[in-house]
Amino acid sequence: GGSGSFGSGADQQSDAYKREHGRCSPEFKPIYFDYDQSGIRGDQIPTMEFNGGYLRNNPSARVLVEGNTDDRGTNEYNLALGERRAVSAKKYLIQFGIEEGRIRTVSYGEERPLFPGTGEDDYAHNRRDDFILE
Repeated sequence: GGSGSFGSGADQQSDAYKREHGRCSPEFKPIYFDYDQSGIRGDQIPTMEFNGGYLRNNPSARVLVEGNTDDRGTNEYNLALGERRAVSAKKYLIQFGIEEGRIRTVSYGEERPLFPGTGEDDYAHNRRDDFILE
């Protein structure tokens, strides 16, 4: 528990917390992607609307979208895939009515796995966009 910066502190949280929150700021929730896909899944749209709603209700808030992948494939490929995932979320937020200038994207590819295992559940939770309040 305790307050303070969430950044790398998210890695110290319980697995249950990480599955629900990823590395997101507390105001946001992560979205997840199918293997090798960057499109926003239908089951992730409520989360995107939740994140967009926060930004809509807090007009001065800015968000950094961090794209992540599992560790299958090359580093270069996964950096590009993570970028596509982050940009997908950015495009969704813009369509939702959030000004483009309030949204930054970055890709970590496979470089910052939240779950170190190689099972499908760990992989599924590493294929993720995190939303960081800036």
